[in-house]
Amino acid sequence: MNTVTDARQPDMADLFIIGGGINGCGIARDAAGRGLSVILAEQGDLAQATSSSSTKLFHGGLRYLEYFEFRLVREALEERETLLAAMPHISWPMRFVLPWHRDMRFDTDTPTSRLLGLVMPWMKGRRPAWLIRLGLFLYDTLGGRKILPPTRTLDLATDPAGKPLHPKFRHAYEYSDCWIEDSRLVVLNARDAQARGARILVQTPVISATRTADHWEVVTNGEGGPITHRARALVNAGGPWVEDIIRNVARINSTEGVRLVRGSHVVTRKLYDHDRCYFFQGTDGRIIFAIPYEQDFTLIGTTDKDHQGAPKDAVCTDEERDYLLAFASNYFAKPVTRDDVVWTYSGVRPLYNDGAKSATAATRDYVLSLDQTGAPLLNVFGGKITTYRRLAESALEKLSPFFPGVQGKWTARQPLPGGNFPVDGVANLTARLKSAHPYLSDYHAARLIRAYGTEAATVLGNAKSFADLGRDFGATLTQAELNWLMTHEYARHAADVVWRRSKLGLRMTPVQIAALDDFMTTRQAANPAAE
Repeated sequence: MNTVTDARQPDMADLFIIGGGINGCGIARDAAGRGLSVILAEQGDLAQATSSSSTKLFHGGLRYLEYFEFRLVREALEERETLLAAMPHISWPMRFVLPWHRDMRFDTDTPTSRLLGLVMPWMKGRRPAWLIRLGLFLYDTLGGRKILPPTRTLDLATDPAGKPLHPKFRHAYEYSDCWIEDSRLVVLNARDAQARGARILVQTPVISATRTADHWEVVTNGEGGPITHRARALVNAGGPWVEDIIRNVARINSTEGVRLVRGSHVVTRKLYDHDRCYFFQGTDGRIIFAIPYEQDFTLIGTTDKDHQGAPKDAVCTDEERDYLLAFASNYFAKPVTRDDVVWTYSGVRPLYNDGAKSATAATRDYVLSLDQTGAPLLNVFGGKITTYRRLAESALEKLSPFFPGVQGKWTARQPLPGGNFPVDGVANLTARLKSAHPYLSDYHAARLIRAYGTEAATVLGNAKSFADLGRDFGATLTQAELNWLMTHEYARHAADVVWRRSKLGLRMTPVQIAALDDFMTTRQAANPAAE
């Protein structure tokens, strides 16, 4: 085995990070920006597991107030606007409609429901309107909201949001949260980390990590075969594999572990015409969202099921699909059926195992565990996509004593690639792109801005016509864009492009996707060093 040595990467790195999800890439970006040398290895594609399987929201977690997780909610609410300012192309405000009627009952065992049962036993599981309004008042105020509009009350008999719903729903509350393109968030953090000196390795499993007194020797097995890397500290951001990495890669005995909770989603044909989301409450104490998705679809999710087996084997089961459809049909006037479903996806959330009775009750907060028996090892448990930047700051705070003189916090409101424009500047940026490239359809221009922001013009280059963009793979994906994704965004296979860096798989045929994969494989075989 040879040790990595080149002009960009010294023999001894400061940090070696295992895991190319949002936590690993967020920590890599933060650390590289502080002047540390960083190597990150991901066994597959960036965001291939949990970080591409979320409900695509930057949100405080309204339901977490029922568990009195005020610090977690406050931190997440504060982050919404911090992150909006840094990535206005891939994140934007959304309004959520929470229907309510006085007979709604919820079978829950939360601290809030137990308190209600004690002081108001006659409610028998009902949530009074004043309690919901109090929760939304806290939601509006805990995070110091400045950009997003406050909660308001809706009359569903007259508001367009009431049209798709059962007539029994006459009242609702409308509040603010934010959308996020989760996979793109991961890729942009990795790109920014690389621009600041980090080395990002995809399709590179870590097969062993051996601790010495003052450093780690980490063996990877990527496209070039086994290579040994040396680093002063190791960060285990393996997500659902974090426990496996502790025991089988680092070979350390530990009592800490994760609870694997499967969250499944269904994507249907567009169920309604307005641009707001719905927050639906179930009699079983669960909540789901129905969200406008990719312009022509509706996203419904998520479930909370304890997951058994390998994380990579997570799929939306027929039972979960039918549960989500029945749940949504309790609210929509027109039942949502299996025939409406065009795609399903599922991911495993690695929640810190706090001994909670149910998957729903397990904490969504993150836990950072530092092992200092020799060279430092930081294990990352749990976390929410909304608080990934705060998690990265906390990780560097724990690691900074091992790196005297390391720089301080810097990531707040610092734009990610393509995000250097105002929060309300998407329409103007899209119009400018259309003006410079009039051959683009409205959909194509909007999609490029939402994916690449100010870099969309660079993706298109000097093309004067659609034909100048090269081969058309379908659904507006061209060779010019594919070149960008393979050269700058670590894409290796068709699934990386059509299900993670975009959701064009919803619009492409299996034949088109197979042709795209063949093209990418041939290109890499012909010029592997260029990727």
